[in-house]
Amino acid sequence: MTTLAAARQQPGGPGRGPARRGPSRLAGAGPLISLALRRDRLFLVLWGYVIVGGLASTTYSFRHLYITGAQRASLALSIRNNPSFLALSGPVYGHSLGSLIIWKAGLFCAVGAALLGIFAVVRHTRGDEEAGRLELLGATAVGRYAPMAASVAESFGACVLIGVAIAVVQVLFGLPAAGSLALGAVVALTGWMFAAVAAVCAQLTESARTARGMAIAVLGLAYLLRAVGDSAASLPWLSWVSPLGWVERIQPYAGPRWWLAGLCVGVSAALAGLAALLAGRRDLGEGWLPSRPGRAQGPAWLRGPLTLAWRLQRWGLLGWALGFAVCALVLGAAAKDIGSSLNSSPQTRDVIVRMGGHAGLVDAYLAIELALLGVVAAAYGVATAVRLRSEETEQRAEPLLAGPVGRIRWAVAEVVLAAGGIVLLMAVAGLATGLAYGLSTGDAGGQLGRLLVAALAQVPAAWVLTGLAVALFGLVPRLTIPAGWTLVGVAALLTLLGPSLRLSQWALDLTPFAHVPKLPGGDVTAVPLLWLTAVAVALTAAGLAAFRRRDLT
Repeated sequence: MTTLAAARQQPGGPGRGPARRGPSRLAGAGPLISLALRRDRLFLVLWGYVIVGGLASTTYSFRHLYITGAQRASLALSIRNNPSFLALSGPVYGHSLGSLIIWKAGLFCAVGAALLGIFAVVRHTRGDEEAGRLELLGATAVGRYAPMAASVAESFGACVLIGVAIAVVQVLFGLPAAGSLALGAVVALTGWMFAAVAAVCAQLTESARTARGMAIAVLGLAYLLRAVGDSAASLPWLSWVSPLGWVERIQPYAGPRWWLAGLCVGVSAALAGLAALLAGRRDLGEGWLPSRPGRAQGPAWLRGPLTLAWRLQRWGLLGWALGFAVCALVLGAAAKDIGSSLNSSPQTRDVIVRMGGHAGLVDAYLAIELALLGVVAAAYGVATAVRLRSEETEQRAEPLLAGPVGRIRWAVAEVVLAAGGIVLLMAVAGLATGLAYGLSTGDAGGQLGRLLVAALAQVPAAWVLTGLAVALFGLVPRLTIPAGWTLVGVAALLTLLGPSLRLSQWALDLTPFAHVPKLPGGDVTAVPLLWLTAVAVALTAAGLAAFRRRDLT
């Protein structure tokens, strides 16, 4: 009895509950935020630079292209009367310089912030859980909700910083402070909502790749609903179903609707709370959606690395192809009326002709849009090529290479899929653009062939960027992913904004797309295409040779 009474008087003894208490559910969140920021420092800086720099370049261009109020009012009127423009970039509210800038680049900056949130959250939640890192953290004094809270806090904070940078840059350009702050809020809140969507998706599935795909599919659906709602006069309510429709209707520079910003904050908080609820009610490594066990034996055609790569990526490639088809149809349908849309600004016509490389305004416009799709196709090629590095670091390549599969054969399978996927995407882009433009002009048969050739002319330039990613994988594997995506961002900025910024020719020549014949309308020359193909092959061969000689990470 004396012993029991003494025990009850000791801290943590039988009279005062358990001797040791587990850590708080958020314990360790602060250090995990610091760790996440350290791991993502290059990714966040580069992504923020692309978003803020792209918007700043658009602002600079529009200030010099649409000088008078009459020019801006004419452009705004032409946008409202063109369903293709409305589907691609959304409506324009008013005809001030800020309103036109938001129409041109605001939605795409918001989508960029959404992708940042998706990638960061999935990486530090389901990605770390799948790799076994969260299990190690869970063995320490780290709370159950700390990893997810850290990833969401990192993404939310990064989006806020990007939004603040956007507001500061716009004010420095002389735009109203209230509208600039609202524009920064639009970008930041979009990132918040889709970071929260990614947090929910990370709880539903056991695979980081599937979680990213689910979140990006939600983003694509939101964009599609907004596009249909903005362009179809009979279906405006669809835009109110889409989160992207909410943020564009905040309408900075035209009397901001701050109550919509409050709606976005509420949705972000609700989704984050749902993700926390789901995370607290499942086992580590499990997902809420049941996983289907694979077949005991693979099909007869699944015999090598190439067929395996195809099986793993076929649905992703199909999604890219559908996206290319939709974008190309919209851009092709808008080509017929491009002349009337640009009559208000001789400076804009000059820039388009300079970028297109010849005097035909419609052909110059189509050449610019196909170059844009070429850069996006290069992004697909780089994404496929850097999968080699992901497979290596996540230790999925090691079991494959331990069998009767050589390194070169495994790597070549991914390279072939990347190169072939670029060809497929640009062929889809050329056919869809030709079909839409041809139907609008009554010459579908004549436009299909010439625009298919113009689209395929972008392929060698996209191959060069893919070859650079493969070379990085072999020579400097640690820089494969950040440097590969940096090259894509630089190529996009130089290709699309270089002429309007009047950069020196040597700077424009740094991107492979500057050496592609300006089609349609220009002269078809095979020599630069052959040189670009040779460079791509040489870079790929150098990367594969280096990979054959180095150790696996």
